[in-house]
Amino acid sequence: MMYKIHTILRQYDWILIVATCLLTTVGFLAIYSVDLSRGGSLGLIPVQLLALLIGTILGTIVAASHMSFLERNARLIYFGSLALLFGVLLFGTTIRGTTGWFRFAGFSFQPSEFAKIGLICILSVLISKWSYAYSNIRFFIAGLFLLLLPVLLIMMQPDLGSALVLIGIWFGMFVFAGIPWRYTATILISVIVISVLSWMFLLVPYQKQRIYTFLDPSIDPLGSGYNVTQSMIAIGSGGIFGRGLGFGSQSQLHFLPEAQTDFIFAVIAEELGFLGTSVVLILYGIIIWRLLLIAWRSTSEFGVYVSAGIGIFLLVQVVLNIGGATGLLPLTGVTLPFLSYGGTSLIINLILIGVAQSIMRSYGDKKKRLWT
Repeated sequence: MMYKIHTILRQYDWILIVATCLLTTVGFLAIYSVDLSRGGSLGLIPVQLLALLIGTILGTIVAASHMSFLERNARLIYFGSLALLFGVLLFGTTIRGTTGWFRFAGFSFQPSEFAKIGLICILSVLISKWSYAYSNIRFFIAGLFLLLLPVLLIMMQPDLGSALVLIGIWFGMFVFAGIPWRYTATILISVIVISVLSWMFLLVPYQKQRIYTFLDPSIDPLGSGYNVTQSMIAIGSGGIFGRGLGFGSQSQLHFLPEAQTDFIFAVIAEELGFLGTSVVLILYGIIIWRLLLIAWRSTSEFGVYVSAGIGIFLLVQVVLNIGGATGLLPLTGVTLPFLSYGGTSLIINLILIGVAQSIMRSYGDKKKRLWT
């Protein structure tokens, strides 16, 4: 009996699990600190705890299942995500100018988060089906079409941040697959064209203002440049060891807007300092490394590209969020995986870790033991 349990436990990547748990714990500490600054009873933590419970249960179920189930239903997941994106435009709730949430029984669900799973799955099917015939123009056009459908629906909300994440996933997975350089150039040109068209016809004024602010925050330090300015002050004031959990002046005195979501990295930097942010970045590095290792071990091409796609997805969101908080990139409203407050985001992230574990169990080649 003990041998059987030990055999089952060895099927999972425990380094990935521990790194995810530690990162999620840091996120709860930061959210708890923000919650304290609001006074009275805690409002954010209970919702996030419920999301953690749901995400853990679903992630565990996915991890225990065989990856072939996801492969067989990849198209259903993708088109289901498109249906949800279309439905939210008709029946969704508008928050800060974006119609991107379904609300029911006091809870919110953001379909754009689910669309990330759908895109990773459908691109993995496409890439694995075409195998090494990546020079075929039909392969490139099919991949572009699969990207544009969810991106256009998301931009109609409009949600620039989620659209950029999907574009990053698509670009990263195609580069990872080894497409010819001429297609890479075409992709970059397409992104530029889409960006120009989005600026002209899709972006609303406050989203354009974010880009202006990124180029020069001083043009409106008390208006559109306020968030970035306060974030950089918070990050700089943390020093090496930080001010202590619950003692960050920028977050506790509400100088830092949306501290629990867009600027959770600034909260961690101010209260836990350079050491705290270093731990966060190391944990992200470990998670992405283990995901790529699972991809390398996988005996299934579908498993290879799903695991790599999950790693690319996390990397894109980390770069966009931290880049925005530090003033290196425009603010996009993208959450920081496992750290930012947001039930849908946390649930989807935990499910994706479960997917990676399923790949490890279903398709892992135990002979490939490098870097363990």
